[in-house]
Amino acid sequence: MSGSVVLLHLAGAVALMLFATRLVKTGVERAYGDVLRHRLRATMRNPIMAVLAGTGLAIALQSSTAVTLLVGSFAGSGIVSGAAGQLAVRGAEIGSALVVKLLTFDLTLLVPLCLIAGTVMFMATERRDWRQTGRILVGIGLLILSLEMIGQASEPLRNSQLLPVILNYFSTDSITAYLLAAVITWLFQSSIAAVLLMATLAGRGLISPELGLVLILGVNLGSSLIAPMLTRSASPEVRVVPVGNLLMRGLGSLVMLILFMIFRPHVAFLGPTAADQIVNAHILFNVVILLAGLPLAGLVYRASERIVALGAKPAPAAALDVVELSALNESAIDVPSQALANATREVVRVCETVEIMLKRIIELYEDADSDKIKALAALDDRVDRRHAAIKLYLAKVTRNPMTEDEALRCQELIGACVKLEQVGDIIVRNMLVHVKKKFDRGLEFTDEGWSELCAFHGSVLANARLAFNVLVSRDPETARQLVLEKDRLRDREKETSASHFMRLREGTAKSVETSSIHLDTIRDLKQINSLLASMAYPVLEERGLLTGSRLKAS
Repeated sequence: MSGSVVLLHLAGAVALMLFATRLVKTGVERAYGDVLRHRLRATMRNPIMAVLAGTGLAIALQSSTAVTLLVGSFAGSGIVSGAAGQLAVRGAEIGSALVVKLLTFDLTLLVPLCLIAGTVMFMATERRDWRQTGRILVGIGLLILSLEMIGQASEPLRNSQLLPVILNYFSTDSITAYLLAAVITWLFQSSIAAVLLMATLAGRGLISPELGLVLILGVNLGSSLIAPMLTRSASPEVRVVPVGNLLMRGLGSLVMLILFMIFRPHVAFLGPTAADQIVNAHILFNVVILLAGLPLAGLVYRASERIVALGAKPAPAAALDVVELSALNESAIDVPSQALANATREVVRVCETVEIMLKRIIELYEDADSDKIKALAALDDRVDRRHAAIKLYLAKVTRNPMTEDEALRCQELIGACVKLEQVGDIIVRNMLVHVKKKFDRGLEFTDEGWSELCAFHGSVLANARLAFNVLVSRDPETARQLVLEKDRLRDREKETSASHFMRLREGTAKSVETSSIHLDTIRDLKQINSLLASMAYPVLEERGLLTGSRLKAS
């Protein structure tokens, strides 16, 4: 087999590994993302719990970078302290390393089991949570399969005459090997994928343990660069945690490289095989960084703040974000097609504002103050202003001759705008009242009740995004899925209420205290979901997919 064919097979196996890793990550985010985020926020006030929460979330998402970005956004919003954020990221690195260790075991039997179970779950139902679980299982199966493919693809390299020369060079030039591993990790955007690739090649005898240790240090440098680069355009508050991670993990890897080059320690204690030694070295490095990071978290955070402040751009004299642009061009009123397009753009902006409100309201249930409450109320005022402007604009448009399709689209936009305003009112006039009541009385949900609320809210938020997509694309399949989700949410509401009443019967103190808030919140979220789902009806009616207000059997 020629060298180019071997490299092609190896590249394909690596590509499958990267795709499988992303498949698992997106599946977890879509199915459990909101619950995991709320759980992370709730546990980060305690340093030890912050580490454990970061570890668990990294294992679930299979990405320490995702946790770093998430924690950075929390710190930027003032939800968590910067020192706690640093500790959560330290835990995330441990979790990422443990994922690598788990995947190095012989898991070949899981490949067919995961692929079969995942495919059946994804194709046999329309339930979002089941389909995402199926996606996760398929991703795990493909990830394990890709590791086998890498091993098989790299087998012919043992007989290569050129490869030993290249590897011998890197064994004598630790700095180049270190930088090359950092670049590879940056290209992969995943330390898990990079370490797995190196461990697999080491298991085939292609990489020596000593070279593997240098490469592992380079992987940690490259991984620590990903989050700061991805957040380079973000606000300074958001960038502090990623920069702190770079200071601890990136500089830590450089210090370890210098020590390794000076002392050249034996690596046999790390494991019986080269692959085990590489993976265990990765875990050991991150454990050392964690232990060093516990007492240094505050110092690192302050240093990160100073570094970010040095590179921060001065605020402009006039803040442009306070200027509200409008797509409602008065000169286009006489051309209904153009005017309706303008109105659609403006309604989409209302959708964006409502989505922000819907995301923030559940956060206020856990952490609220007067400033955050005022900010949310201000968003509702923005929705009201744009709603009034859109109605007035469309009223002017209807004075001109319009086709039947244009008239229907005009009514659809007006109806969508009314529903969006009603959603905003429910959030501010109902749910915000629950928030104030909860904090005024110092109430706390049970863990089970809070998880149920977060899961229910996550489903409503996902359906809101479907509704906004339907408004723009008018895709009948998406509209049909949205209405089906409405029915499923009704079933979930019954299950949630039944669980809540079960806790009431058991006399759980927190459930009794928060009962009205819990049930009222579920009711409000269900009402919001119904309003948003009804935005699909015009599309379904136009294609004859509704009988009255129900879907026809497909």
